[in-house]
Amino acid sequence: MARRGTEAFPDLGAHCDREDCNQLDFLPFDCDGCGKVFCTEHRAYVDHGCARAADRGRTVVVCEACGDSVERAGADKTDAEILEAHARSRRGCDPARKRKPRCPARRCKETLTFSNTSHCKGCGQKLCLKHRFPADHECSRSTPAGAAAAARRAGDCGRDAQKTKDGGGWAMPPFIRNFKMF
Repeated sequence: MARRGTEAFPDLGAHCDREDCNQLDFLPFDCDGCGKVFCTEHRAYVDHGCARAADRGRTVVVCEACGDSVERAGADKTDAEILEAHARSRRGCDPARKRKPRCPARRCKETLTFSNTSHCKGCGQKLCLKHRFPADHECSRSTPAGAAAAARRAGDCGRDAQKTKDGGGWAMPPFIRNFKMF
């Protein structure tokens, strides 16, 4: 059993249980295989000679067709036999599950996920965040009604702005021009 801490702070840290180390580590690791305490250098099963190092744990075979992971139940079957049993199983091997939606923008190979998908209001396509603006994904394929709606929305931004009398630029609306902060 590892000695804990120092004389001044007995609850702080622990000494490594490896015989040739005995280093005081303030963030020790408890091994779930042998129950001993180890330093950072000897925390792995192999590094401290734990009996659990021989246990290889759970291993899987990945099906190329559908992308599923199939667990190896025993060492008596080969990978080909496991995959064949997977194809014949009740759940079966469905290659359609492997295909993920991709961004339809030209030369974009981004996979569309929950967090990086945007919906274009002009053409109705689902796109990646990089191509979410109409100019970035050639939104000219939109329907005339959709294009007209997008143009109306774009025109809403400047409806209160007016051109200056000399024709050079835009003037601020009166309520903003006369707004005093203090």
